[in-house]
Amino acid sequence: MTELPTIGRPADRALAEAGCRTLEDVTRFTSRELLALHGMGPKGIRVLTEALTAAGLSFRDPDKIER
Repeated sequence: MTELPTIGRPADRALAEAGCRTLEDVTRFTSRELLALHGMGPKGIRVLTEALTAAGLSFRDPDKIER
């Protein structure tokens, strides 16, 4: 499991409240879903995108249907 990057306290709290404890947890969400969280902003999404890319991961595809 890959540790989350430090973004800032509001964004870190938003991720924790959404159940994201690792970078792999972030992949369950689209960037738009995370951006809608109180405390998460464009900088947080940018930092997460860079960390996900470096780890060979990505946000959930918004067109993918979850069953």
